[in-house]
Amino acid sequence: MVVVYHLWPGALTGGFVGVDVFFVISGYLMTAHLLGRQPRTGHDLLQFWGRRIRRLLPAAFVVLAATAVGSRMLAPPTQWEEIARQVIGSALYVENWLLASSSVDYLAADDAPTPVQHFWSLSVEEQFYLGWPVLMLLVFAAARQRQVRPAVAVRWMVAAVIGVSLTISVLGTVAEPASAYFITPTRIWELAAGGFAATLPALASTRLPQPTTAALGWAGMAAILVAGVSYSTNTPFPGYAALLPVLGTVLVILAGSTRAYSPTGILRPRPVQWLGDASYSIYLWHWPLIVLLPMLMGAGLPVQMTALALTLALSAVTKTHVEDRFRRTLPSARLLPTYRFAALGMVMLAVVGGAQLAEVSVRQESAASQLAAIEQSRDPCIGAGAAARGFEHCPQDPRATLVPDPSLAKDDLPDAYRDGCWAVSDFVDRPVCRYGNGPVQIALVGNSHAGQWLPALQALAEHHGWRVTTFLASRCNVTDAPLELGSQAKTQNCLDYGDWVMEQTKGSKFDLVITSERQSVPVQGESWGTTQAPAVAGYASYLRQWASAGTKVLVIKDPPYPGTKISNIPDCLASNPGNPAACSGTPSSWHWMDPLDEAARKLSLPGISRVDLDKYFCVDGVCPAAIGSVVAYRDGSHITATYASSLVPYLDRPISNALRAPRPGDG
Repeated sequence: MVVVYHLWPGALTGGFVGVDVFFVISGYLMTAHLLGRQPRTGHDLLQFWGRRIRRLLPAAFVVLAATAVGSRMLAPPTQWEEIARQVIGSALYVENWLLASSSVDYLAADDAPTPVQHFWSLSVEEQFYLGWPVLMLLVFAAARQRQVRPAVAVRWMVAAVIGVSLTISVLGTVAEPASAYFITPTRIWELAAGGFAATLPALASTRLPQPTTAALGWAGMAAILVAGVSYSTNTPFPGYAALLPVLGTVLVILAGSTRAYSPTGILRPRPVQWLGDASYSIYLWHWPLIVLLPMLMGAGLPVQMTALALTLALSAVTKTHVEDRFRRTLPSARLLPTYRFAALGMVMLAVVGGAQLAEVSVRQESAASQLAAIEQSRDPCIGAGAAARGFEHCPQDPRATLVPDPSLAKDDLPDAYRDGCWAVSDFVDRPVCRYGNGPVQIALVGNSHAGQWLPALQALAEHHGWRVTTFLASRCNVTDAPLELGSQAKTQNCLDYGDWVMEQTKGSKFDLVITSERQSVPVQGESWGTTQAPAVAGYASYLRQWASAGTKVLVIKDPPYPGTKISNIPDCLASNPGNPAACSGTPSSWHWMDPLDEAARKLSLPGISRVDLDKYFCVDGVCPAAIGSVVAYRDGSHITATYASSLVPYLDRPISNALRAPRPGDG
């Protein structure tokens, strides 16, 4: 299910629940094993962990090493640092926590998936393997002391774990769905559900009629398939939704080996048995191939079929020559060599990742020197100056050194990021930052697409004697329209944040409010196809509040949006050295709704002005990814701080005019 979902997500929209099936099976097998060989001492635990090391780590380390080398050969340099970081995280089995952290990091929203991020589920499993035996050892000791049957004691313990973890999962999926998908506390209950099944007798051994047992097995199989077909990325997950595939898997396991009318009949053919035996290696290999092969061969069905064929072939080799060989050649008594192997493998992968990080650091130091040199130059054809003068006067050389270097462009950020000036995640904390010390007071309001103009405003503030105060939030737009932010709590907090910003900025508190937004999420209850009208209405209401309070406002239209076609401009440039045109677009192909600017145009309120800078991004019907040798975008939508700085001469007049305009209500 997972492989099909990753290759053809439209064919099996909920195929990701295969991971949940995998968790239940793992929890069942581990708990059944520990019930059969109850650990009593620390040495017993070491024996158990030694067997897990020999079973899982050799194949994992082979795939990680191959992926690290393949990524260095095929992935663009802009991705090396993140891949190396995640290779190290995967080798240490903390990949799920790395992904949970980046999932709530708005800066990582446009990053390409790495070829090792599927290790998140293996990390959850390994963390389970580390703690579960210790917990069971303690339960067994307590059961012996109180003369309780071990299976009964374990059953109560497992039930408690399920209750606590499922509660965390449900609450976490509502509050922070992105990170809840990955973190261990929201997933342990699924492994524990398999453990609970291990404490129960198989249905075939009970007095239930055989057809009833078979029907329950089919019901479990149907539950898994229904989840696989009906769930999608829009399904809040894991939370309550994970109950369907988890309980379905438990039913299939408990149905056991009932032969008459049993779903286990479809699992007995030799090809299916082989897939089960090789499933671990298949899981390890499929994702790196899916991510890396398109970098070599492009996209399309031939690449997908090649990835599938290579997955099966490499899995067959890995199963026979790595998994089986390591498991059989190191007897369980030889614990020291086992742990030495594990430590050596982790160190090796850490060295590989560290070497890549060191190479990235050297490249970035060189690129930083180039950037400093270009910023000090007086070339009028640098950055937006080339677009302003026209490419006939400022010819664009595709072989010119790009600044910032694509490997640096992702981190070419406004100072607001360094200074922690963002309301993030739940929008309860509302930081305010100030730049400049002049008497003219300017407020910068909006989401990250307002923050991207800060470098230009800082330069103007220093030149004119302005003071810029920021009211910035990640993904939360200041509007009266409720936004779909993943949870009702976040939606309401964003509305509350907008109300607070209005109170802080309306009236004569500031000489000018500058605002800009990008619609990165739809209005609550709307699809992308229907969200524009209510979004415009929400901004219009907000602008009217400013105008009625006598506030002068300048709306900066959001630049063209490459993300409609290219998810990450620096990655594209790094993948096409010497051919930046491959990453260019057109005003129509890079078009995206801008309901704030549309509301400002339609209202024509006194004191509300707007500026459109599109002509500095698109010239003669082409929107280049690099303009005047400057990389224009740091991802798929935000402009680089360097390009923003090159726009200073072209923002100066609109802002100065807006400052000189009469305040609404002054007559």
